Amino acid sequence: MNFEKKFSSSEFIKLINNAKKNIDAIKKDARTLSKAEIEILLQNGNFSQEWNKVKFCGDINFENIRNNIFIGDVIICSNEPKHLFKEISLPCGIFNSTIQDSIIDENVLIKDVKILKNYYIAKNVLLLNNGAIISDEFPLYGNGIKISVGIETGGRELKSYAELTIKESALIATSRDKKELLEKYERFVNNYIEKIKFKKSIILGGAKILNNKEIRNTFIGNNAEVSCATMIKNTTVLSNNNEITAIKEGSYVSDSIIQWGCEVSSMGIVMRSVLTEHSHIERQGKVTNSIIGPNTGIGEGEVTSSLVGPFVGFHHQSLLISAIWPEGKGNIGYGANVGSNHTSKAPDQEIFPGEGTFFGLGVNIKFPANFTKAPYSIIATGVTTLPQKVEFPFSLINSPAEQIKSISPAYNEIIPAWVLSENIFAIKRNEAKYKKRNKAKRTQFIFEIFRPEIIDLMITARERLTQVEEKKELYLDKDIKGIGKNYLYEKNRIKAIETYTFYIRYYALKGLKNRISLLLRNREQKIDWGLLALPSDNLRWEHEKKVLKMEFPEKRNLKDLLEMLFKMEEKIAESVKISKEKDDIRGRKIINDYDFSHTLAADDSFVKQTYEELQFLRKEIKSLQEKVE
Repeated sequence: MNFEKKFSSSEFIKLINNAKKNIDAIKKDARTLSKAEIEILLQNGNFSQEWNKVKFCGDINFENIRNNIFIGDVIICSNEPKHLFKEISLPCGIFNSTIQDSIIDENVLIKDVKILKNYYIAKNVLLLNNGAIISDEFPLYGNGIKISVGIETGGRELKSYAELTIKESALIATSRDKKELLEKYERFVNNYIEKIKFKKSIILGGAKILNNKEIRNTFIGNNAEVSCATMIKNTTVLSNNNEITAIKEGSYVSDSIIQWGCEVSSMGIVMRSVLTEHSHIERQGKVTNSIIGPNTGIGEGEVTSSLVGPFVGFHHQSLLISAIWPEGKGNIGYGANVGSNHTSKAPDQEIFPGEGTFFGLGVNIKFPANFTKAPYSIIATGVTTLPQKVEFPFSLINSPAEQIKSISPAYNEIIPAWVLSENIFAIKRNEAKYKKRNKAKRTQFIFEIFRPEIIDLMITARERLTQVEEKKELYLDKDIKGIGKNYLYEKNRIKAIETYTFYIRYYALKGLKNRISLLLRNREQKIDWGLLALPSDNLRWEHEKKVLKMEFPEKRNLKDLLEMLFKMEEKIAESVKISKEKDDIRGRKIINDYDFSHTLAADDSFVKQTYEELQFLRKEIKSLQEKVE
């Protein structure tokens, strides 16, 4: 990781340096007040014990500076009398406020602020009806805060800085054996802090700061909207014209980094944490000692000592503690208790959820737990899991349907590949949903679910299922490595092998189609099975080719393989529709007017899109079949 490059590309450091330059220019042009100007200010209800420390810069409209107290070194820049703030239709100026040791740039409106101390207020800022806006000397705005993710008692802690990413956080938190990397990161953050040090706190241009009780030692970026907050202290709020950050409605934020496009609202609480770009906390959601990934939303529930990746849905009362989940793309259901990190001793246990893990309603997950090799698995409603490691992708872990004498009642039933066979609608829809909902501009995501690393997990899972030493009616973790503290029925083992095989081949055949399309764009001659012997520098194709050879070891006609791919796509489209229709069938049995109040599978936009794409694929494959052998 090139930390030195981060200094030169840092938006935050550039903002700090630009503010310093503006302040230097203002100080250079600032002038002391004449007796006549002081007299006008006094007549307008202003007061200072040291008028010699109050300076003006540029043309001042004295009529719009009324009923203020000035303390210490204050510089006020020009304010155009016709410059109105649209939100409240008031002109710029300073009214009914106490200003101490601060610099006010051009065309600012400060009205009814009890105390503004040691701040630089940039151009076009609105400060209305606030309590205390105060800064100590050399504030760090929440940078350099030690955040203990994973193990609540410490062991994976890392220091925060304004532009911290989920990828960096995961690397530092999970590389405790790499002393050189950890030391390098520590030096980087310490140097970063030195570069942002400044005597004052800063509120940048266009920010709207209204009706807040207290703001302390906080950097507020361009066009940020901060309103009706209870407290914001020791915090960096990054914002710009296209990615406005908002903190509002009784929220409490301290010792934190709030990045571009984030929102903390409706009494949300954020303490000693980093919200990366376009994440949000709402409806009394509470985040402490955590790092939250882009596009993730937390409402009502609590997240503590966790590293939560992108696109995690967390919209109800539930608990997540000590999780290392950089892959994200999952869900925490109402009442889920993913926080059993005590084991009756110290809170020193943790969980590693996998990509796309779905924690159902009211689950209880006992620590330690590791689902990283079981991506897109579902822990069903009401399930209590034992400490375990599960390594079967797309699994369902459900409460046992029957009591089996030879098995502990604490064991659950696992059905590997169930999500693929029974709920492919959710998998296919997730890919489209994440692409559509992504707002992050600085983080690169892989939206594709069937990609090399997940296919490799499926291949390994299939091997474990096929290589059982003795066939039984049901299996435990001693029989099949990776099923965790669960049992697996023989019928579900066989079906899982079939399902994994189907999607492994589907991945490989899609790769073949894409490779043929690429080659045909570059040459006219026919393409045959021999293309699998041709070397390439495309890593993705090399992986797909390897899987193709494994799944189809004998020479095949490419036309037949392309037709097989279409039949697979046809089957997947039908499975998408059936997955959605299951809701309709169940709903009709329970709700009298279900058909009139719900979108049925036949009318579902994603189901329709799936079949439209299938028709396009039919034409594409027919065209390719004419050009291959």
